Amino acid sequence: MEKHSPTPPYSTARAEAPLVDTHAHVYTRHMPLAASAWRHPAGEATFEDYLAVLDAHGVSFAVLAAASIYGTYNDYTLEALRASPRLRATVIADPHASMEQLRQLQAAGVVGIRLQWRNVADRPDLRAPDYQRLLRRVNDLGWHVHIHDDAPRLAAPLQVLEASGVRIVVDHFGRADPAHGVDCAGFQAVLRSVERGRTWVKLSGGFRLESPEAAVRYAHALLRHAGPERLFWGSDWPFVAFESQLRYQDTIDALAAWVPDPVARHRIGGQTALEFYFTPP
Repeated sequence: MEKHSPTPPYSTARAEAPLVDTHAHVYTRHMPLAASAWRHPAGEATFEDYLAVLDAHGVSFAVLAAASIYGTYNDYTLEALRASPRLRATVIADPHASMEQLRQLQAAGVVGIRLQWRNVADRPDLRAPDYQRLLRRVNDLGWHVHIHDDAPRLAAPLQVLEASGVRIVVDHFGRADPAHGVDCAGFQAVLRSVERGRTWVKLSGGFRLESPEAAVRYAHALLRHAGPERLFWGSDWPFVAFESQLRYQDTIDALAAWVPDPVARHRIGGQTALEFYFTPP
């Protein structure tokens, strides 16, 4: 169910919706939580509800991001993909998954794997043989690795991922250390990774950052270094832990604040995302 906030964080003027929302989650109350789940969802976020929200706001396509609280349980995501050709998804994959299993996921509409490490104290070693094999398979499939962590912890895995040759998508602006802002060493590592040509960044989850003004600063830094060809927009629906504080339109309005130039904004919300997520490898 769409939530409404009496005080949107950005302009109350209705901004034009992007064509593609590259970051959303869907789940039901009956899905099994992983042992490491960091929270219990406040309610359901079904793919039927999400598609209705997209239709209400004029968004044509979307990408579902694997939610770490469910671990490798991807069944509901696959159900959503089978229900609508408008959707693509990333999944959390077992590093021992066979190529046959990954190809079955690809046939359903999966386009990458997600490393959701922000709430993980002991991260897996991407240099270990099982992860190196998984990264090789990801590369062979033409998929990407979608990574979420705080910027101070991103430099090391980005180095390994770049060496593997996979395409990389960094979540939520790269989540710079608020104490250092755009000068955060990890955020600077993300910028350098983008410049080397195989990394993209999502302008998403701005409401999770220290302030709306900080999100604008990070967006402007990313635009200077990456340009609209390396950036996506995502709503982060259903705004987990912020469900009652945001409307979907707020996230569209936020993009207009982050990227005032309509040409760049249309590229980020349209062509860049369509080419990356919806063009067969």
